[in-house]
Amino acid sequence: MGSAKRWVPMTDIFHYHKPVSEQQWSRQNASARPYARIAHLKPDQVASYVFYHYQYQEEKPGDGDKYGMIALHENLMFFYSEDPATIEKPSYSGKLSTSHTPPDWAGTMEPHFIPWDSSDGNSRIWLEIPLVIRA
Repeated sequence: MGSAKRWVPMTDIFHYHKPVSEQQWSRQNASARPYARIAHLKPDQVASYVFYHYQYQEEKPGDGDKYGMIALHENLMFFYSEDPATIEKPSYSGKLSTSHTPPDWAGTMEPHFIPWDSSDGNSRIWLEIPLVIRA
């Protein structure tokens, strides 16, 4: 019987911004509170989810929290952001000059998820991760 894993490698599949220098990436708001949440993607929808997010990040760089990002391990999706969000216009352009990101983002994303069962009988897409350590 193997032991439970505490850490797994995750692949960066989405970010609102990317670091371009140490100075540009340093945090200016020391009071910003980190938060994270997880979701399960339907295994047959992972490629679609990654495709849409790549399209979004390259068509609309800087469209959210500077430090906001999504990582993936198998079909477990991890989202990280900070509150309040740091909103900045990036100093770079995205790799796509198209505008195909769906306008109904939530409606496009919803079919990608496996809802979590909750104790009150409702299902949820997102599970908040409690903040345990703040460095």
